[in-house]
Amino acid sequence: MRHLVSVLVEDHPRVLTRITALFARRGFNIESLAVGKTHVSGLSRISIVVLGDDRTIEQVEKQLNKLVEVIKVTDHREPHVEREMALVKVHTEGVEDRLQIKEIVEAFRARAVDVARKSAVYEVTGSPGKIEGFIEGLEPYGVLEVMRSGAIAMSRGESVLKPRMKKEAV
Repeated sequence: MRHLVSVLVEDHPRVLTRITALFARRGFNIESLAVGKTHVSGLSRISIVVLGDDRTIEQVEKQLNKLVEVIKVTDHREPHVEREMALVKVHTEGVEDRLQIKEIVEAFRARAVDVARKSAVYEVTGSPGKIEGFIEGLEPYGVLEVMRSGAIAMSRGESVLKPRMKKEAV
């Protein structure tokens, strides 16, 4: 089963290494990883997509919560908004191909970010399914490169990721 886990952490060197090492020790392959600062100074948020059953992910959550730098762990099982961004470079030779590619780009609400004589780079944002659909739509024209950002998520509604305060060591 696919899990998207958000980890709110103190923004310190080696935190990401410690977290990814925990997944590696458990034998998990991280399918996607995104890291960024939050609106709170000194805190970052890590989004990790990993495959595993509920019981195993629960154990990983418990191990993550034991790390000193980890403030909060959320497995996004509740309703949430999930997005990722991709840059897709596609072969564009001939007027007919360019017109057909333009229709696909418009249908997916993507946008051109670089246009050359024989290729173009498009930016698309949306759910992982939308990204997959966009790439598949461009395959017949010759996808040259793809770079995906990794999934990010946020709970829907009034639910807010509130950091719990860790107790100081005695």
